Amino acid sequence: MEIRTKKRNADGIVRLETSGKLKEVIISENFLDAKNAKVSLCFRGKSSSGIVDLSFDEINSLFDKVMPNINILKGIKVMEFKK
Repeated sequence: MEIRTKKRNADGIVRLETSGKLKEVIISENFLDAKNAKVSLCFRGKSSSGIVDLSFDEINSLFDKVMPNINILKGIKVMEFKK
């Protein structure tokens, strides 16, 4: 997982990049109000870690954009070779 973000500080805009492995996916549901559901993606890298929270609407938008192209991802194989 790779995360790139921009942050504003006194010097201007600073670009931050980090990467890591997805460790856990937490789904928080509110049974009384389903629109307040939240998905948390927890990641940990070599020198960084964090949580990315996505709302119900953001998950639906992501799903709508990814699903039409899912057939492209099905044919991919990851091959690792030992040196």
